[in-house]
Amino acid sequence: MPRQVLEADVALAASGDADAFERLYRAHSARVHSLVRRMLDGDEADDVTQDVFIRAWQKLGTFRGESAFGTWLHRLTVNVVLARRKSVGVERGRFITDDQPLERATGRRETVELSMDFEEALARLPDGARQVFVLHDVEGYRHEEIARMLGVVPGTSKSQLHHARMALRRYLDR
Repeated sequence: MPRQVLEADVALAASGDADAFERLYRAHSARVHSLVRRMLDGDEADDVTQDVFIRAWQKLGTFRGESAFGTWLHRLTVNVVLARRKSVGVERGRFITDDQPLERATGRRETVELSMDFEEALARLPDGARQVFVLHDVEGYRHEEIARMLGVVPGTSKSQLHHARMALRRYLDR
């Protein structure tokens, strides 16, 4: 979508134009869905993506254009995902302190002929390790930013990233 058209659609949608918002949805829904799917279980991705766009429609009036709309929507997506995780009570088991769950995630598959793709390997990571991996290695956030988003110290973010990388490497190398 050309930048001028996007800016016009953002302005129109912010004033209540549902058709303009639908064009924004079409332009950004695949990227939002992909991010949500990587941060949460795949079966929640459709619902959470819908929640993101409902929230975007509600909050579009607060978009000031200081960043690109896609950047604003990306940040909103991360916030919705994190709020969703907290609302269902999974924050209690979000971070691990030992390697045992990661070792189980990296086990060899029973049937050699089935190949493990990256998305499946990522889905097998414990929630905290997966979130940090996606936020850092996929989305490019720094550890300090991740720590603020997740309510942990930067050292926890670094540790989770290390565990996630090692588990993914072991799992994908098999």
